[in-house]
Amino acid sequence: MTAVTFRAVPVVIVMSAILLLPRFAAAHCDSMDGPVVNAAKLALKTSDVTPVLRWVPLAAEEQIRAAFEQTLNVRVLSPEAREFADNYFFETLVRVHRAGEGEAYAGLKPRGIEIEPGIALADNSLDMGSVDALIDQVKSDAAQGIRQRFTRAQETSKHANDSVEAGRQFVAAYVEFIHYVENLHQVLSDPASHLPQEAQVTKAVQH
Repeated sequence: MTAVTFRAVPVVIVMSAILLLPRFAAAHCDSMDGPVVNAAKLALKTSDVTPVLRWVPLAAEEQIRAAFEQTLNVRVLSPEAREFADNYFFETLVRVHRAGEGEAYAGLKPRGIEIEPGIALADNSLDMGSVDALIDQVKSDAAQGIRQRFTRAQETSKHANDSVEAGRQFVAAYVEFIHYVENLHQVLSDPASHLPQEAQVTKAVQH
C-alpha cells in the first residue's frame, strides 16, 4: 500500500498557477471593497447600470436592472434612505453574482478585510500586465504542499506495522497525500471543473 504513483505530480507543478483563483470565492468578490461593490458604486454614482452587468449572468440581468432602478428611486429620499438603498443593491448584486458562480452567499464582508496573498498576486499580475510572479509563487506553494504530504506519508509508513495506532497515522497521512494530488490533478486537467465554478479549485486546495 505504500507504493504511490507520482505521474500526476509534474502536471500539477506545471499547471499550478490556477490554484490561487479559488481564493476569490473566500474573500474578494463578496467584500465591501471588492470589485463587485466597487462596480456597484460606480453605477450608482453615474446612474448607469452598465458597470455591474458584467458581474452577473445574462439570466439575472433583468433582476439587477430592476433592483438598480428601485435603488435609484429610493436613495434620493433622504441620507438614511440612500444608505439603506445602496446596501440593498450591494447585497443583491453580490448575492446574484455568487449564485452565478454556484457559490453560497454569506453576507458582505466589511471594508479593510485582509486580502489573501494569492488574490493580491492575481490582481497585481493583471495590473502589471505580467503573470510571471504569480506563476512562480503558485508553483512554489503547490510543490511545498505536495512535498509536505509526501514526507508525512513516507515517514509514517516506516512505522505502519508497529501498532494499530501507528497504522492509522500512516493511513491518514496516505489518504491526505493521495487526495491532495488527485484533487489538484482533476481540477487542473479538466477546465470544465473550475470554470466558472471556483468551488472546485477550493476543494482541491483544502483537501
